[in-house]
Amino acid sequence: MNLSLHIVSSWLVMLAATVTASHAQQKPQPAPDYPNKTVHLVTAEPGGGQDFIARLIAPGLAAFLGQPAIVENRGGSGTIAPDIVARAAPDGYYLLVAGSTFWVASLIRKTTYDPVKDFTPIAFTVNSPNILSLHPSVPAKSVRELIELAKAKPGVLNYAGAGIGSSSHLGAELFKSLAGVNIQHIPTKGSGPAALAVLGGDVQMTFATPASVNPHIKSGKLRAVAVTSPKPSALAPGLPTIADTLPGFEIGAASAMFAPAGTPAAIVNRLNREVVRVLSQAEIKEKFFIAGLETVGSSPEESAASLKSEIARLGKVVRDTGIRED
Repeated sequence: MNLSLHIVSSWLVMLAATVTASHAQQKPQPAPDYPNKTVHLVTAEPGGGQDFIARLIAPGLAAFLGQPAIVENRGGSGTIAPDIVARAAPDGYYLLVAGSTFWVASLIRKTTYDPVKDFTPIAFTVNSPNILSLHPSVPAKSVRELIELAKAKPGVLNYAGAGIGSSSHLGAELFKSLAGVNIQHIPTKGSGPAALAVLGGDVQMTFATPASVNPHIKSGKLRAVAVTSPKPSALAPGLPTIADTLPGFEIGAASAMFAPAGTPAAIVNRLNREVVRVLSQAEIKEKFFIAGLETVGSSPEESAASLKSEIARLGKVVRDTGIRED
């Protein structure tokens, strides 16, 4: 081999080695020792919706991971659980199970965490639309009739919200904004109390979860008018969407699982794989559906994109309607 060919050959060998090393660095490295201890699913107070979701996922997740997965309830202001996980080591042992109020909170008040910068989404787990439900005494049987009634009686109709920043509250305020009507907000402490307020006749309507209103709709004590999802939902069979009358209307309650920011991709991907396996089980799907929830099981990349999209979309609702929690 002459000198020129030898130099070219050596250069090609070094280039191949460099490319190989570069690819090795870019490829997510496995985590063969994860997990080797208990995984904590940190969520809000016992008995709430997020607690139910976490406890339904935990046994299957533990079985697939080969380590215990326990639910750790941290109630209070609603920011305790996110604070704990945001400050935890990014090693996959402390995870957050939280709903849309978690990322809406940063839009309506000061929080110690940033839902995008301080967390890595693992998967969106479940979601649910709301159902626009009326007391039977309200003489409106469609969204259009309700809008006409509200315009004819500005400030007379009222709605029960399930908490500042809840999907129920945001949905009603978005409805008011798009329809150009004046309907008064009567705050309550959850979807159940909101439904009870309408059942009592003191409040005319609510945007509530299927689980909290479906039994009363079936008994005839409430009238279902429409669903808040962009398309018809199996959780509200036969109901039209509000978007049919008010194009662009969409609101719902979602839940997701998060790891602290900086958690290695290999651990996030492993957790995602096992969470999706749990959500794919027929019995788990059925239990969630009975509770008024549909399973999702998105990838980490899809979840991150959905989170940013939701924050942008709901942020506009918050700004346009002036919602604020001091």
